[in-house]
Amino acid sequence: MKTFAVCCFAPMWIVAFLSSSRAIAQTYTSPEEAGLIYRFQGEYMGVIDAWGGTWGAQVVATSEKSVSVHLLEGGLPGQGFEGGSLSKEFASELSADKNKMESTHDDCFVIVEPETLTVKSTDGKELGILTKIVRESKTLGANPPDNAVVLFNADGINNFTDGKTTGDGFLTVGCTSTELMGDHSMHIEFRTPFQPNDSGQGRGNSGVYIQGRYEVQVLDSFGLVGEDNECGGIYQIARPKTNMCYPPLTWQTYDIDFTEAKYSPAGQKTSTAKVTIKHNGIVIHEDLELPKQTPGKDIESDSPGPVYFQDHGNPVVFRNIWISPLSPSEKAVIGNPKVRPGPKAASPIQKD
Repeated sequence: MKTFAVCCFAPMWIVAFLSSSRAIAQTYTSPEEAGLIYRFQGEYMGVIDAWGGTWGAQVVATSEKSVSVHLLEGGLPGQGFEGGSLSKEFASELSADKNKMESTHDDCFVIVEPETLTVKSTDGKELGILTKIVRESKTLGANPPDNAVVLFNADGINNFTDGKTTGDGFLTVGCTSTELMGDHSMHIEFRTPFQPNDSGQGRGNSGVYIQGRYEVQVLDSFGLVGEDNECGGIYQIARPKTNMCYPPLTWQTYDIDFTEAKYSPAGQKTSTAKVTIKHNGIVIHEDLELPKQTPGKDIESDSPGPVYFQDHGNPVVFRNIWISPLSPSEKAVIGNPKVRPGPKAASPIQKD
């Protein structure tokens, strides 16, 4: 993800305001600590017969006391909703008793509770009840194939330089794999923090650099449209076909098939790199051409490269990371293509 620095000549009151704003912003790394508003945030599904059938809803925290409610015709992204603009959008604040949130639209109003979302007409008639659900990627916990190289797992394998871990054993940002890779498949599981008082590029910002050259964005873009600088986007190249971002503090998956750029003996590029990416089991890029490297890391060249997890100051974490070659070339994966232990993690790692 890309951000812009505050000009060093900015007035002091602006610097003070930005500093104080960051100071009061809350960052949560577990549901148990996430505060009251987290009980309401999430995804809901149900039937509204008066509106023609199945509807989904994404409730997105916009502060410690408010949410944005997105009603999606057909269901949820990857599960009935066709994408594009939101069908209906509401802003809602926590009630005095802190047990529900209400909001009015032109032709209806909604009542959000921790487990249900009720839609009513403006005259009070109940139109439908949506139930909160928790989706899980169908590739979550995927086992590596026999020819895979495990880069990080719960058994203590940690094949990353600067591969620091959290107290509960997850890999942190700002690290580079010791393995170099050419044509390969890669599986990654990641989790973004919950930052209700932040927005846009300030929420769960990181990135997965394939070969250290092409960045697949990581961001808490739950409920957003899905741009090239949001989760699943390839920065300055392509937005995801579908914004499959789950709510923060939910484990998510990237499954990536990558074909590297090819060069002639004279060093001229003869074919571009290509990538197919599944986000939470849904294809968001298919045989996408990568005409150049993305900004922020290494340049394209005729050589294998590592995977790099970008540090943007947010506590994004990773687990269950492995790669396997897509071709028999020696350049597909440098090193013995078998699961093997690397340096032990700095702190004990336990399976979920």
